[in-house]
Amino acid sequence: MIDLRPVGYVIGLLVATLGVTMIPSFAADLLAGNGHWPIFLEASIVTMLTGGLLAMACANGVGTGLTVRQTFLLTSTIWVTLPVFGAIPFIIGATNCNFTDAYFEAMSGLTTTGATVLGGLEALPAGIKLWRGTLQWLGGIGIIVVAMVFLPELRVGGMQIFRSESFETMGKILPRAGQIASSISVIYVGLTIACGLTYNALGMPAFDAVVHAMTTLSTGGMANTDASFGIYGAGIHYVGAFFMFSAALPFVRYVQMLNGSARPFFRDSQIGTFVGIIVFCVLMITVWVWGREGAVTEVALRESLFNVVSIISGTGYASANYMAWGTFPVVMFFFIGLIGGCAGSTACSLKVFRYQLLFASLKAQIRTIHSPHGIFVPRFDGRPVGQDVMNSVMAIFVAFILLLGLFSVLLGLTGLDFITSVSGAATAMANVGPGLGNVIGPAGNFEPINDTAKWLLAAAMWIGRLEIMVVLVILTPRFWRE
Repeated sequence: MIDLRPVGYVIGLLVATLGVTMIPSFAADLLAGNGHWPIFLEASIVTMLTGGLLAMACANGVGTGLTVRQTFLLTSTIWVTLPVFGAIPFIIGATNCNFTDAYFEAMSGLTTTGATVLGGLEALPAGIKLWRGTLQWLGGIGIIVVAMVFLPELRVGGMQIFRSESFETMGKILPRAGQIASSISVIYVGLTIACGLTYNALGMPAFDAVVHAMTTLSTGGMANTDASFGIYGAGIHYVGAFFMFSAALPFVRYVQMLNGSARPFFRDSQIGTFVGIIVFCVLMITVWVWGREGAVTEVALRESLFNVVSIISGTGYASANYMAWGTFPVVMFFFIGLIGGCAGSTACSLKVFRYQLLFASLKAQIRTIHSPHGIFVPRFDGRPVGQDVMNSVMAIFVAFILLLGLFSVLLGLTGLDFITSVSGAATAMANVGPGLGNVIGPAGNFEPINDTAKWLLAAAMWIGRLEIMVVLVILTPRFWRE
């Protein structure tokens, strides 16, 4: 039987911390003088008290550390529990959401998906806007720490390769995962501040610059207006694309650079592949739009760049309604959303390194068929990849495809049309945000869909953000029997 007290203790502390993070939203409404500040004061007190009491109740079970099974359980339940408390301001606040919509919004925020059920964003109180950004910002830093510290240790979905790639190869620079996590936090905060200052310098109002900096670096994509980034000019689009791209790169490489070792950053094949995919997609879509419009314009290049980086990084901002660009860009956006950014970043989806490993395995298999007596081993960054890693990668690809099909069918059974069902399942599992079509596309939101579909999509966000296998492990009866 699993001792749940250590798990409850950590979750209690995190819930209490979440309550503390409501204070800036309380202050934002208080300074705005809009009368909504009691909402966040009440929500903060309830959340801090609940978290504190849970932590105290479980404190007697805290030992020297978590077991592997406890870590699996903790990693999974954090992203289920925190949205319950993150939803409180949406329920009692100006949005007056029911629990389904509030939980969906909070889950979307903390998993940095960016799908929203809220419309008329311009009219929302400052505190709600800041809270949406805070949820995404917290989710962004949380998933980096989970990806770089917990998932490699749990040997899930091929992430164990980064135990050697990112930890062991750093040698004396940063020998411990704890140091890496704290250093990454500093980088994350620094990039957020730089992004916000740059937005503001280019004409974005200071408050919007703060919120959008949070949702940019977390690759979350929740904006303060229904038009997302469509209301801003060229300079802000280019800056947004740059910081979304930066957030989708491995943060551990930034840490190495700051500690005097820049070579790993420029030699990382994951980064090179990611850049290559972006360049190829931007050129293809830009040429398509030029041909469609019959003119070579900077606007087409800029909007292609912004939206490609937004979708592949899983941010989900939109500077234009790309559904109107024709079928080719729409299909391309659908598939690049299933690629995602680099491992150890705030980006979403399956991640570039898994595709690299998949093609390395295919290459080795083709060479084996061609030369049956040869021995060909898949390689990543010039290093041989163990069979356990390849098995993990293949398992997560298969699981992703099967779950994508399952969620698509289930969404269809709730009454959603084919495009909405498939793109909704894909965008939720890949944590991208906008889907396709007139309902959940870049010009719409998720408010019109039924409550059953919203719960299915919330489950898909949770499963996708935790690299799928973590959740599947705790759902097996054997996990609870041992």
